[in-house]
Amino acid sequence: MNTSASLTGHPAKAGGWRLFLKTVWARAYPRLIGQQRDLSWLIFDMLLPIGGVVAYVCVYKAVGAPNEYIGFVVMGGAMTAFWMNVLWGMASQLYWEKEQGNLGLYIMAPNSMMAILLGMALGGMLATTLRAFIVMLVGSLLFQVHYQVTSFFQLFAVFALSMVALYGMGMMTSSLFLLLGREAWHMSNLAQEPVYLASGFYFPIRSLPFWVATLASIIPLTLGLDAMRQLAFPSGFKLGFLHTGVEIGILVGLALAFLVGARLLLAKMERLAIQEGRLTETRR
Repeated sequence: MNTSASLTGHPAKAGGWRLFLKTVWARAYPRLIGQQRDLSWLIFDMLLPIGGVVAYVCVYKAVGAPNEYIGFVVMGGAMTAFWMNVLWGMASQLYWEKEQGNLGLYIMAPNSMMAILLGMALGGMLATTLRAFIVMLVGSLLFQVHYQVTSFFQLFAVFALSMVALYGMGMMTSSLFLLLGREAWHMSNLAQEPVYLASGFYFPIRSLPFWVATLASIIPLTLGLDAMRQLAFPSGFKLGFLHTGVEIGILVGLALAFLVGARLLLAKMERLAIQEGRLTETRR
């Protein structure tokens, strides 16, 4: 029994991992409930994205591309949901919170900024996961995509590592977007479409020049998609960029690098806010 709690008559305050987990849940809860109160997003956020997938499939059918390319498009179209959630639900989140006047409250609170951002992202995961599932399900049934998974364990590991690295990158860029101030909105728009091309959402990344594909590999979804396609399709390994083992190792490195970078940048942003009273200026 906690001595301080028994003497004061109040429950002990949460700290450490308990505070971290409670913060994640506190920030995820409003988004989970809010999405259930407005079901119109089911149509706009899940059915409309299938149109882009259908367009690419029609192009591949018109040029007589191999059937695996159709599966690549369906899988890539599903994974775009996670990129959009990171870009708009995490990377730009601190800037939006500053515009709404909430950022100062987050800075003053004894919570971890990483926990706040993680909770916001996880709160949007319901819509993100449903959108990805619907695109995969409808696309696979509509175009009769056949999967042949060689290793479910590796496939799950690649997906999990890709998500950890991707959301770590979102946490890190949230601080950068905040420091950029009003340019954050333009940076978010700028990063949306080029990533679709560089990461090979709708085609094998191997189709790009080697050095272009190598530079694009800093985006976790690039290698994540490539490895998942190699593991899920019969001839996927023939169109792969690197061996799946190498890509898994790189994803582990990216996940660690982005999480450490996010922690350092968020800590620096908090120091600027508390010590110097500035959030968007890089120099006084």
